[in-house]
Amino acid sequence: ITRKIINKKGIKYFGPYTTGAKEILNSIYDLLPLIQKKGSLKNKKLCLFYQMGKCLGPCENKISTTKYQELINKALKYIYNKNLLINDLKTKMDKLSQELRFEEAIKIRDSIAHIKQTQITSSIDLKLNIDIDLFVAQIIQNKAIILKIFLRNGKIISSSHNFIHITQITTLDEIYKTALLNYYKNDLPNIPNEIIIPNSFDSINEIEDFLYNKYNKKIPIKVPKKGIKKRLIEIANKNILEILKLNQQPIENICINIKELFNLDKTLNRFEIIDNSQMMGQAPVGAIVVFENNKFIKQDYRLYNLTKTDEYHQMKEILKRRVKSFEKNPPPDMIVLDGGKAVLQLAYDIIQSNGVNIELVAITKEKIDAKTNRAKGKAKDLLYYITHKGDIKLYNLPHSDKRLHFFQKLRDEAHKVAINFFKKQKIKQDKQISLLKIKGIGEAKIKKMLNYFGSFNAIQNATFEELKEVLNEKDAKIIIQEKSNLNIR
Repeated sequence: ITRKIINKKGIKYFGPYTTGAKEILNSIYDLLPLIQKKGSLKNKKLCLFYQMGKCLGPCENKISTTKYQELINKALKYIYNKNLLINDLKTKMDKLSQELRFEEAIKIRDSIAHIKQTQITSSIDLKLNIDIDLFVAQIIQNKAIILKIFLRNGKIISSSHNFIHITQITTLDEIYKTALLNYYKNDLPNIPNEIIIPNSFDSINEIEDFLYNKYNKKIPIKVPKKGIKKRLIEIANKNILEILKLNQQPIENICINIKELFNLDKTLNRFEIIDNSQMMGQAPVGAIVVFENNKFIKQDYRLYNLTKTDEYHQMKEILKRRVKSFEKNPPPDMIVLDGGKAVLQLAYDIIQSNGVNIELVAITKEKIDAKTNRAKGKAKDLLYYITHKGDIKLYNLPHSDKRLHFFQKLRDEAHKVAINFFKKQKIKQDKQISLLKIKGIGEAKIKKMLNYFGSFNAIQNATFEELKEVLNEKDAKIIIQEKSNLNIR
């Protein structure tokens, strides 16, 4: 897999692959005993892949050139015909399942799913050995979608799509111009003989000149009016509609599945996810992110500077502040917490004391011998749900479960937002420490204040009398005088 162009003889490029390239390559290696280690060819020595039965050892002439070429030809068939690759993978997956090797079977199943993403639904047979890139865009409500399809040797090898907010790009002309320039500005090993689009636009000649200067090759941009290429445009438009359906449908299904998982009375729509971040008690912050209608609502995110230094009381502080704001900002259908049973019980007590009914779930890493199991490839997330009667239930879902993936996605977004906010606040805090040092407050005194007050926010709010009790009158005056510079809110 490469993004670079190596100008040497004997190198053949396949692609472009917008998704699934890694899965295609790994699947070919999984099905065929091909060379995977360049060093073995150079040193002419057998490697571990030969011992594992994943290579037939051409480096020491364990297989004839003719026989090895047969493997190469089979690999080429897999590349050119993904249906053949998928069928053979399914056969292997079924065999592994029959042998009760379910983890290996699941990996192949996931690879098949990724490879299928590179396919475009089409019954058309071009019967032409042509290289074409196809770009089709549609504006739908408040966003645009652009679909790219790549044909090499007359076969559809890959596709990708992007959603674009029409507040940024408002016309189809601008969408096509931007999409073409953004894609072809990079060095590409496999450029097409022509580009086809469904509608002409004003900058076509400008783009063609750019392509000629970039690749020293004339690549015409055409709008087909009839024939097979026109049929390709129609197929692309149909696939755009399918993409839109798929983009909207999964969240509806996942919310229904979540309703069934927790045996809820209604399907949930709005989720709020809470996380906090700190470093050894410094710059403690909290974040609430919001997910509704299949997307994160960033304008509804909330960020908090916290006063507590331990995670439990930080979560308590965020929850209490959020509950107080329910009158102005109505509660969500579900709150998702980054934590375990203790945090879930805390949230339940706070929510119940305010007479509000909200579904509560916590997601946490599995613990083994009281320690979180973070070994590579073994870390497992657990879900805890608390009923309205206060009963906590554990849901130990498998790694591949889409419902677990959904909650992981929510948790990861909240964690990212909290970490980013923490970094900003930590930078402010570091500047504050530097300012205090310049004014004659040493590191030992800063530590003494932090140990007493708990945070810089608390120092900011401290009175002259309180500061004098911890330090001395002279230092307290310095801090009071510099309060405007100490503001890290």
